[in-house]
Amino acid sequence: MRRPMRCLVPLLAVVAALVPAATAAADPESRILDVRPLGGREHEVVVHSAAMNKPITLWMSHPGSGAPALYLLNAVDGGEDGGPWTRRTDVAEFFADKNVNVIVPMGGRASYYTDWVRDDPALGRNQWTTFLTKELPPLLEAKFGMTGRNAIAGLSMSATSALNLATGAPGLYQAVGAYSGCPRTSDPVAQAYVSAQLAVFGANATNMWGGPDNPAWAANDPMLQAERLRGLALYVSSGNGAPGEHDNIGDRGVDGNPGRLIDRMLVGGVMETVVGGCTRPFVDRLHELGIPVTANLRPAGTHAWTYWQDDVHLSWPLFAAAIGA
Repeated sequence: MRRPMRCLVPLLAVVAALVPAATAAADPESRILDVRPLGGREHEVVVHSAAMNKPITLWMSHPGSGAPALYLLNAVDGGEDGGPWTRRTDVAEFFADKNVNVIVPMGGRASYYTDWVRDDPALGRNQWTTFLTKELPPLLEAKFGMTGRNAIAGLSMSATSALNLATGAPGLYQAVGAYSGCPRTSDPVAQAYVSAQLAVFGANATNMWGGPDNPAWAANDPMLQAERLRGLALYVSSGNGAPGEHDNIGDRGVDGNPGRLIDRMLVGGVMETVVGGCTRPFVDRLHELGIPVTANLRPAGTHAWTYWQDDVHLSWPLFAAAIGA
């Protein structure tokens, strides 16, 4: 008589495994789930985002209480494929003796670190603006004794994100860095560029900011929202796509591989040509508005991490003064 029940047990387990995770009830509370020491001042911090109903992992360099914060956003892969800031640059070593909390969110591929109007079949739920500007800062400030003064910087895709996060959360940041990003999103050419980046990861840009006529595109266009950057310490950079000082066989990321160098010169050259064409008019617009900006418009250079490592070093004095580091 018991044999049917014994057969039913594994069947129930299979059925339970097939129930979609999305049916789980949303957790309404954002909170720090775990802090794992990595050695020295480095930590891995896991934070539950109520807006996205999932855990988000952060890399953090924490000097002790009483320090401001610098948020560094990853590239279009969210730090998942090619690697995050900590793997591709010297940020861990560079900030090891500086009085600042450095926070690198892991994840957010192709998300523009923004709040999407609807869930995407490929990427799921993206509510990164809510997470980065409302959920995360008070949790970190309370846990790590931070001062409430913040800088934020991004590269490539997330350079646009850093500018948009600053315009969308007045008073949260005192300094912004945009390294090799296109600070335009709402005109047809810019929309095609944004859509192409998302399509690489199977995502649909209409799930992010709606159709081409949706006002969310203009609301997230730094060129149109430039006036809202007034009062912030701004650092903006780009190359022009021509071979520069880091475009050589021995550079980090090329590592003696001719194929990688060719890829950097061709693909990275084209990308930085596009980026430079966006960045220079944006800098001109800031000048027209009388908004101070430190502009590093390189006479050469491709779309590569070693240039962005330089940008971190060059922008840090500006950020440190703005946030009191």
